[in-house]
Amino acid sequence: MISAKIITIGDEILIGQIVDTNSTFISKQLINIGVEVKEILSISDEKESILNALDNSLNKFDIVITTGGLGPTNDDITKEVFCKFFNDKLVHNEDLLLHIESLFKKFVNNPINDLNRAQALVPSQAKLIENIFGTAAGMALTKGKTLFISLPGVPYEMKSMITSSVVPLLNKEFKCPVILKKTLITYGVGESTIAKQLEGFEDNLAKNFKLAYLPNLGRVRLRISCKGDNRKKLENQLDVYISELYNILGKIIIGFESVNSIESEIGKFLTKSNKTLSTAESFTGGLISSRISSVPGASMYFKGSVVAYNTSVKKNLLELDEKMINNYSVVSSQAANEMAHNVKKLLHSDYAISTTGNAGPSKGDSKKDIGLIYISIATPNEIKSYQFNFGNNREKNIKKSVNKALELLFNELLNE
Repeated sequence: MISAKIITIGDEILIGQIVDTNSTFISKQLINIGVEVKEILSISDEKESILNALDNSLNKFDIVITTGGLGPTNDDITKEVFCKFFNDKLVHNEDLLLHIESLFKKFVNNPINDLNRAQALVPSQAKLIENIFGTAAGMALTKGKTLFISLPGVPYEMKSMITSSVVPLLNKEFKCPVILKKTLITYGVGESTIAKQLEGFEDNLAKNFKLAYLPNLGRVRLRISCKGDNRKKLENQLDVYISELYNILGKIIIGFESVNSIESEIGKFLTKSNKTLSTAESFTGGLISSRISSVPGASMYFKGSVVAYNTSVKKNLLELDEKMINNYSVVSSQAANEMAHNVKKLLHSDYAISTTGNAGPSKGDSKKDIGLIYISIATPNEIKSYQFNFGNNREKNIKKSVNKALELLFNELLNE
């Protein structure tokens, strides 16, 4: 098995100023070509930290990919450290300088300076990796049994370099096994219940297949992965196991992750039936409409949303009845039903989702318990209200409610 380690360099990652999305992207690309990521490490942009990380990886991994520290400022020292690690020196690369100057002429208003020109200094032993979007070239050098690759930390630059240059390079340098994986998305049933149903399935899995559970606030992803030498044989067996999972779990499976998200499946149902949808959101603050509108072509069926976060908006825009609010409060099934009914009428849609509740940490305009949530689904024929209490954690309440609202609408569409 070809092994890899990913090292992200930068204090901004360690102090939480930015989120490390680079490792996630690189991991997915490596696994797609049969390279197994064994370790991910984030380190500070200090000389000793980088040297130690490189030294500790030598001959322990076939591939080490670093991101960050290739910029023009004084804290970008990756090239300098690479020279020390590889006993190399920086040399001027004229082609790289021409590329940098060209980028400045086309896209940068400020004049090029010496710091920018210094980007054309690279280790003499390095095989350069073209960066069409930026001034920092990538580098590939081998020491012992390990191929070290250094890429810029800017995500869109790094992604382009991985797909256009790094993946072809690795395919050429290494003979990798076939690794396949598929992830099914389930809604409405907890991880332990699903695991109980799948005990027999797991017992009968071939040794080179693995099932993993990935629970997340109202939904559980089931990832089945395998590795071997024969792609066709693996694909056939994987399809057999996927069919078995569908037979065992039935309707709680929505589809495949990134292919059949629940919001895309909702879109397919609405498009096929020529129906439309609107939302009225209180404590979810537009997150449901964000999920729905993230699907390409959503304008065909999604009319829009009213984010009625404040009670005055519920009264004035959604025209909730004052007497109803006084009798039941804005956190009630009555309020949720009226929100769904009125936004459906306001935006002339066939279906509507509404949410109202006390997500916490305070109770807002209602004295109802923190964690009390109401979700209503309006169909062409009726309105159904659902009550939940997801605890006292605000983030959990909001995210779980968004997932639950989409699940409830999906089930209604299935039953139409």
